Amino acid sequence: MSSTDRAIPVRKRPVEPAKERLPLPALLALSTAVFLTCLTEVLPAGLLPAMSADLGVSESATGQTVTVFALAIALTALPLTSAAAPWPRRRLLLTAMAGFGLANTVTALSSSYPLTLAARAVAGVAAGLAWALLAGYARSLVPARLHGRAVAVALAGIPVALALGVPAGTYLGLTADWRTAFLAMTALTVVLLCWITLAVPDRPGRPAGARTPVARVLAIPGVLPVLAVTLLFVLAHTLCYTYLAPYLHHVGMGGSTDRVLLVFGLASLLSIWLVGALIHRRLRALTLVASLLVAGAAALLAVPAHSAALVYAAAALWGLGWGGTPTLLQTAAGDAGDGAEEDGPGGGAAEATQAWLVTLWNVATAGGGLAGGLLLDGLGTGALPWSVLAFLVPALAVAAGARRHGFPVRARTAPDGGRP
Repeated sequence: MSSTDRAIPVRKRPVEPAKERLPLPALLALSTAVFLTCLTEVLPAGLLPAMSADLGVSESATGQTVTVFALAIALTALPLTSAAAPWPRRRLLLTAMAGFGLANTVTALSSSYPLTLAARAVAGVAAGLAWALLAGYARSLVPARLHGRAVAVALAGIPVALALGVPAGTYLGLTADWRTAFLAMTALTVVLLCWITLAVPDRPGRPAGARTPVARVLAIPGVLPVLAVTLLFVLAHTLCYTYLAPYLHHVGMGGSTDRVLLVFGLASLLSIWLVGALIHRRLRALTLVASLLVAGAAALLAVPAHSAALVYAAAALWGLGWGGTPTLLQTAAGDAGDGAEEDGPGGGAAEATQAWLVTLWNVATAGGGLAGGLLLDGLGTGALPWSVLAFLVPALAVAAGARRHGFPVRARTAPDGGRP
């Protein structure tokens, strides 16, 4: 046989696996749920004068509509998450958001202060149930290597609500009526219910025998450090952020609150993008850097020689540090819960851990507002930045010390054991 008759082997190209993509329609629906619930929690802050006049109470009493929302979450997130564990996830989310929309409708139509407080409490209960569910729901929609990115998309609604939603809601309330702002929340919730029904895949609940008791998750390695960092970090952020307007007035920038918040919001959005891109292999480093950035912002605000440049620089650092923090902490909590030996990845311990995180987050929100108010009355605005540092230093120490569990040194790996 001649050489020309020999078959020439053809070298085949290796077949590359299809690139995994995030289910964006579903994740953006979850992000919208986060946006609406977060915005509704703080919306009264921008509408206090009009609300107090209509309800016939003082502005400080009207401000308690924010407090009762946070307290309702703190008191009910854990027991409701445990009780509703057997429910299919989509039905549970739809129920929570429907109750949330109904509560906002009652708030918009109420002329009674006690009824308004009750409606805000119901809205808080529904929001807390949704928050405890959303991060785990987002993780269940993607493979393990995309958990961090999925949570980043789902939780992007938090800084968007604070940076853009609150000013927009306040503007709507001032140009139309505060009731219109709450009715707009109801209308958006109806749209969201249709969106969830059409775009978000269902996931099964967990049978009673497979659930991890909420108290037992505290014994899982890594859970307590994550919860401790959450409590300290959110306290630090809230006690200064809540009283940013008085601080800016103190340094002669009272008319620049909207611009400072815009810088904070834009930096927060950049932070979310960076965290989403890097969290799957740099969760520990990102958490430590976030703590340092917010600490650096507080140090700039504590400088006696105040200047507009320093304040804007502090706002940018604060946003860069804070924007991705909810994603970092929710992911760390989910990873710690997934590590429970009796549950394995995706087990019920992760959801119970998220419920603890949501509870402590709102305890810290309420506590930060109270502590900031006491500091403002007792020591003045100059004490706020130093108090931020007082909470962040132990938070940084706990995160740095949780090298094996909570915020481990090792990079997260793909399910097949390879590098993500």
